[in-house]
Formats: sequence, structure tokens, C-alpha cells
Amino acid sequence: MNWIEISFWMCLGIVFYAFLGYGIVLYAMVLIKRVVKKNNPVATDFEPMVTLVIPCYNEVDIIADKIANSQQLDYPSGKIKLVFITDGSTDGSDSYLIAWPDVTVLHENRRAGKTAAENRAMKYVHTPFVIFSDANTMLNSAAVKNIVRHFKDDMVGCVSGEKRIISDAEDSASAAGEGIYWKYESLLKKLDSELNTACGAAGELVAFRTSLYRDLREDTLLDDFMQSMQMAAAGFKIVYESEAYAVETASANVAEELKRKVRICAGGWQSISRLAGQLTVRKTPLLYFQYMSHRVLRWTITPFLLIAIFVLNMSLIKSGSQFYMTVMLAQVLFYSAAITGYMLESRRVKFKPVFVPYYFCVMNYAVLAGLHRYLSGQQKATWDKAQRKAITLN
Repeated sequence: MNWIEISFWMCLGIVFYAFLGYGIVLYAMVLIKRVVKKNNPVATDFEPMVTLVIPCYNEVDIIADKIANSQQLDYPSGKIKLVFITDGSTDGSDSYLIAWPDVTVLHENRRAGKTAAENRAMKYVHTPFVIFSDANTMLNSAAVKNIVRHFKDDMVGCVSGEKRIISDAEDSASAAGEGIYWKYESLLKKLDSELNTACGAAGELVAFRTSLYRDLREDTLLDDFMQSMQMAAAGFKIVYESEAYAVETASANVAEELKRKVRICAGGWQSISRLAGQLTVRKTPLLYFQYMSHRVLRWTITPFLLIAIFVLNMSLIKSGSQFYMTVMLAQVLFYSAAITGYMLESRRVKFKPVFVPYYFCVMNYAVLAGLHRYLSGQQKATWDKAQRKAITLN
């Protein structure tokens, strides 16, 4: 076996592990843990005071729906405080919110991004636990109750809810790809949490132990991920609770989804850089293994490896090997399907089987674009959200 073959198999192995292999290994480790150690039952009678903080930027059109959704949460009304922070909004959100006397409104004209807004909002949080939720997501009625029960364990520092994407037959490639991606991602988070700790949290619905919250630098792009991982690095557990979920529709189209993904990937590069000294194999070996397998590989090298696999495969087919010819054909068909997905998306033709390869390629392109944004300093903490359809949760 020459160096080209060795390189090909190494690249292929890492890509397989990053997207599928880790899930298999993780599932096997969880099965072993279930045999060796039984999980303690989660408390059902823990209902402490909590503050629900909802950062908004020019979202006056959906504020009424969000308040209605928040008020129907199955949690003692006297034990939940509702705070909206509308910093930088120019659509009159702060004035509109005056109609709800039970809602605390925080507003200043300065727009510095979500991280700055959350840092400022925390100065008004006096409950032992704080929950953040995006304005454009709707929560299930048991969300708060199912989240806070985990905090009865003093070693739990963060609880992440589940993000659910609603799509239907009329939705586009972004809906097909994003929905499948989040179902798989949710499974990995659930297994990570059961094994040891989840690797990060989603800002659509996330709760923190207030005493552990630390202000982040205002230019932080992935505030929820950084806040939760810093707690994990300090020895506290991140629990993933699938029965507390935030529902939203997919991005309006792939262009909108790409805008969101590039920002996330730029934030991924930034987070890896800033966590480098906090997460080490010596300090937290199991967490480090999860973090590298679940996050770092997909956020950094997999797009480069995909390119390398294609180039190396082209060299290997010259040997006349039927196997390498078959692999090359499979790659050509996959990327052809992705191109077809792009063409159909631009023509608004719905054919989901080709949208999944298209979404996969978009995700990996976003890693490269995110790296450029991060290195060039072009990605700012302030940004315009991807366009989505408004929803209400029945």
C-alpha cells in the first residue's frame, strides 16, 4: 500500500468517524454504561424560582405569540419571571411590550449583539436559575418544568432543550436537510448527555445555574455554546432534555440557511480557539474525547478531507482497481445529486432525495466560509437572523 492509498483511507476513516462512526462508538459506550451503572431517577417535584429571558431584535411581529406561548407554560405562575431584552431594536418592540404589565422590558438604543444583551440582562436576574429562549421559537407547555428538575443535582450547571424543525411537503431543501440534520444531532446530544455530559447547548432553549454564569466577551459568536462548555470544563454537567423543546420552521431557503451556517461555523472556529486552554485531555479526558469527536472534527477538517478524498481517489483509479472505480462513481453520483438539488432549489422544484446531499455540501462549504470570516474578522457579533416562517405551537 503506497502513501496515496494510506492517505485516502485515513481521510475516509476520519470523515466516516466524524459523521457516523462517533455515533456508533457513542451508542456502544452508552450501552455499556447502562449495564454497569443505573441512572438515578430525575426529580419531579423541584419547582424553584426561574427567570425566562428572551432576547429580541426587531421582532415586534412575533412578540405577542411569544408572550402567549410563555404564559401557557405549565409552571407555577408566581415562580417564573418573564424578561424581554430589546437592545438596538428600531421597530418599537420596547413600546409594544408595555401592554403586558407582567413582562419586564430591558431596552437601550445600543446594538452590540446577543452576547452583550444577555450579559446585560443577567444583571437583572435574581433567581437561582435562568432560561434563555429565542423570540421566534415556541416552547412545549412542560418545557420549563422538564428543564429545571435536573438542577436538583448540584453538579448540573446547564440544561439544554431540544430544537425541533417543523417542515412539510411544500418546504425546500433547507427544510429537508435541516430537519434530518437536527434529528441526528439531537440523538448524539442525548447519548452524550447520558454517557457523561452534552457538548454544548442550543440558544433556542437553554438554562443555566445563575451562580455559574460568567459574562462573555461581547464579540462572542456562539454565546450558548461557550457558556455551557466553560461550565463543563469546570466540572459541571450539561444535561440534554429532549422533553423540553423549542419549535421553529426551517430557514426560508438555502441562501438564508447558508447565512446562518457560516456564522455558526465562524463561531465554531472562534470557540475552539478560546476553549483551547480550558478543555484538555489531561483535565477532562472523557469530555475532551466527546468534544473532539462531536464538535472539532466537523467544525474544522472534514471539508478539507472531503476534497482530499476526491483528489486521491482520482489518482487511485489509474491503477485499474474496480473498488476505487466504484468509490469514485459513488462520489460523482453524490455530488451530482447535490448539484441537481441546487438547480431544483433555484427553480423551486421539490425533490427531497437530492436536497440532503445538497444540504450536506452546503454545511461543509459553510465551514470553509466560516474560517475565512473568522480569520478576516468579517463576522461580527451583530447579525440579521435567517428568515423563517412564523409559527404558533398548538
